[in-house]
Amino acid sequence: MDGNQTKTNASLCLYWPIEWHYLASYWYILVICVLGIVFNVFVLTVLCLHKKACTAAEIYLSNLAAADLPLLSALPFWAQYVVKVFEWPFGRGLCKMVNVFMIMSGYCSIYSLVLISIDRYLALVFPLSHERLRRPLLAKVGCLVVWVLSFVLSVPDLIYRDVKIYSDNSTVCTINYPNYATEMGCEIMQIMLIFIIPIFIISFYSLKTFQALRNRPIEGVSVQKRAKKATLLIVAALLVFLICWIPFHMMVIIYILENVNVLMLTCNTLIFMYVWYPISMYLKIFTSVLNPILYVFVGKNFRKKVKEISKCQK
Repeated sequence: MDGNQTKTNASLCLYWPIEWHYLASYWYILVICVLGIVFNVFVLTVLCLHKKACTAAEIYLSNLAAADLPLLSALPFWAQYVVKVFEWPFGRGLCKMVNVFMIMSGYCSIYSLVLISIDRYLALVFPLSHERLRRPLLAKVGCLVVWVLSFVLSVPDLIYRDVKIYSDNSTVCTINYPNYATEMGCEIMQIMLIFIIPIFIISFYSLKTFQALRNRPIEGVSVQKRAKKATLLIVAALLVFLICWIPFHMMVIIYILENVNVLMLTCNTLIFMYVWYPISMYLKIFTSVLNPILYVFVGKNFRKKVKEISKCQK
């Protein structure tokens, strides 16, 4: 869905956004970029400067913060692309690199959340019997596997992403598959691996953890408060994840179904999708700001580390 037009097989559906849309998108992307970099670098700085070795949970949280940085570093280029009404001024090399960074960041973030949800399940439901599975070394290996997998899965973008010049002399950074079968194969692979499979795993382990905490016999007021806080955090994290990720990927799924002729979309429906597609994408990138808030800043242990580092700096 590049450019300023959407098209059906039967008719041409034209849509031009209001001019202020581009400027508003530009400033929104830059604000997300600045906040995301500040928050995530702060998380990494605190976890790296603290004297004690990181636990498995902190390693996963560090990986989540690091995973957002490639996306955030690519956002200024994308903001410039949007404000120029999708006229790409940076050349072929940056076209590939910026999009590979964004794809890699998406994969790495989602699979970091998968690791966090599994680790949290083991920590809260099986705190003693599965302690060996939560060793820092295994956590580091898991994070390394996530980065390697993220790069491998972003290779199609590295190969097929290119700068294309249209007949009206507009220059766009777009994905240019060699044939229809390759396009559909890559699209279906991406939606399965970056959305459907991870969302199933995250939802499964989050709900299992939630159920275990709800059904566990609790003794003592302090223990009950900690369990309640953990439960609320799990529910909040899951809801934020679903709200931020589902709209964008539902758009992609509808686009795929329309391309394989499972759905026949009217012109008005395509225009509606074109309006909401960038909004859903901006909602998805907002998670780079929400992740450190939800998964790190609210944690008592993290706040304790910040205080200890602050004392050492004085």
